[in-house]
Amino acid sequence: MNVQIMLFEGFDLLDVVAPYEVFSAANQFTEEEIDVRFVSVDGGGDVLSGINDFPFKVEGKLDASKKGIVLVPGSSGSMVDGEADSIPMKLKKASETEMGDFIRNAVNDPEMTVTSVCGGSLLIAMTGSIEGRNVVTHHMGMDLLSATGANAVNARVVDDGDIISGAGVTSGLDLAIYVVERELGPRIAYEVEQLFQYEKRGIVWKNEGALPMGYNSSKRNDEELTVTETHESHPLQEEIEGTWEVTISTPIGEIDVTYELEIKDNKLIGIAVTDGDQSELEKTEAIGNRLKWKQQVKKPMKINLNFDVSINGTTLEGQAKAGMISSKLKGSKVFNKGAV
Repeated sequence: MNVQIMLFEGFDLLDVVAPYEVFSAANQFTEEEIDVRFVSVDGGGDVLSGINDFPFKVEGKLDASKKGIVLVPGSSGSMVDGEADSIPMKLKKASETEMGDFIRNAVNDPEMTVTSVCGGSLLIAMTGSIEGRNVVTHHMGMDLLSATGANAVNARVVDDGDIISGAGVTSGLDLAIYVVERELGPRIAYEVEQLFQYEKRGIVWKNEGALPMGYNSSKRNDEELTVTETHESHPLQEEIEGTWEVTISTPIGEIDVTYELEIKDNKLIGIAVTDGDQSELEKTEAIGNRLKWKQQVKKPMKINLNFDVSINGTTLEGQAKAGMISSKLKGSKVFNKGAV
């Protein structure tokens, strides 16, 4: 069994060390050879971790011919949006290397099982590979994971077939022991637990079995907006309607968007245009000079954002949020509705 544990600048140490020890220990109890290696895009030298820039030796290069298990760790760093040392920036940077291509190909390879620990599932999401899949990440990143289009499941370990994900940092132990159990059997996994004096925590969630009574599969994380119908015109209709040029400054890059806004039957209607892609605004609300809507953007990564902005004359300012990640928005009006 081949296990490739990916390393990138800023990775979290415990995310990779705990699974490495589990797979290495399992090798003592099975006749099947387990080849577990730390790998990177370059395949040599040291990679600096996110903990005090601790250098970690790479044993090889990412190899698509080595079928088996791929493990994607999360990152350690600042939690402040926009900083170069922030966790989202490190994950995004890694996703834009050859590692991102490798992950995309591995997810689509029937002979590969892609696993992740902590923020590793967010890195996979940034490659556009897990929309609609059942996954988990660190509790602070669950809303952001949902915003990427994944189905974020609040469990210690989530098994979605060829994608298996672990929650917070220490869940790397649980994930690796479960993978050993799934691939080599419960008796091998039991011996690893005995050696480590550790018992795997929690139920491994799978999308199978009877649906629990009272379970509402349509439950949403975002608040449903209630709009009261009225036949009165919006007091700022003329001020709102028109073409707006806006820049959204996210922690992982800027997005330039053109909005066409109008008020129809006292309801905000809008279209967003980015790099030629056009999308309608959803769940819109207009109360006074305050506007709210939901919108999917595709760059710098595909994600659903919740907007809350204010209009002051010809200036529009506010924020777009995806879970704990907040992005600043600022723009100005360039044309009134119907202007030539």
